[in-house]
Amino acid sequence: MTTTKTPVGIRAQGLTKRYGDKVAVDDLSFTAEPGVITGFLGPNGAGKSTTMRMLLGLVKPTRGTITIGGRHIAELDEPARTVGALLDARALHPRRTAFDHLLAMAQTAGLGRKRVGEVLDLVGLADAATRRAGEFSLGMHQRLGIAAALLGDPAVLVFDEPLNGLDPEGIRWARTLMRELATEGRTILFSSHLMSEMELTADNLVVVGRGRLVAESTLEDFVRANTTQAVTVSSPALDDLARALTRAGITFERTAVPSLLVTGAEPGMVGKIAAAEGIPLDELTRVRESLEDIFLRLTHDVIEYESHAA
Repeated sequence: MTTTKTPVGIRAQGLTKRYGDKVAVDDLSFTAEPGVITGFLGPNGAGKSTTMRMLLGLVKPTRGTITIGGRHIAELDEPARTVGALLDARALHPRRTAFDHLLAMAQTAGLGRKRVGEVLDLVGLADAATRRAGEFSLGMHQRLGIAAALLGDPAVLVFDEPLNGLDPEGIRWARTLMRELATEGRTILFSSHLMSEMELTADNLVVVGRGRLVAESTLEDFVRANTTQAVTVSSPALDDLARALTRAGITFERTAVPSLLVTGAEPGMVGKIAAAEGIPLDELTRVRESLEDIFLRLTHDVIEYESHAA
């Protein structure tokens, strides 16, 4: 891989896709910037894969545009050298070897055999180059799909669920790889249902539900804007603390620990109230919701398929 890439971003504007009466993507606008890992989040059926397919020219929008560096993919001089994608890691001939699969793609894009060996080594499949793809595990398929996306050394990378089937070591490898690629100035757009990994990997988030934009911001701003301010506090004099908080007009509830879950107050304020009353504290911790908690809460009303307990 090169050390730096010419900045090339992604921009969707008023993007809409209808299949008869079904609206898969509905007036969607967002950007994915160079040097940034943009996480693409949404429940099943939210329109993420359809959006990615429109970006890659595999699906024609009903209305609106989605461009790469301001141009539709069909207008790019060398598409394979500009954008690489992993949409379905198992979409390959099972009797082809890993090397031959990539070689066929490389020759179609005007790339040489040397590049095939480079990307196989990069994704950790050099020793499996002569094995048939049908013998691969799901995790190996994902690595091979990532290798295919990297063949043209592109400035833009689009990954649809790249972490599926990877073991913990593989997930860490993929996370590190995406970070390195972004550091080189590439635009990374990836979707994942693994919220913990999205929280560790993404810089920015684009959240969609039923084809519409729910939120677009940095990961940090998204969490801050959608997290209820709360503090967990415990004390050997919990009843005294509860009375002191009540007098101060601060809302709280008792938990099973036992402790108090205080809402609407910073840890410093709670600590000052306790100190003023001479109440010792065992714990005073800011509560931070996980990305998964926030995502589920914000998208609850736009989930197309919802399971229910028996």
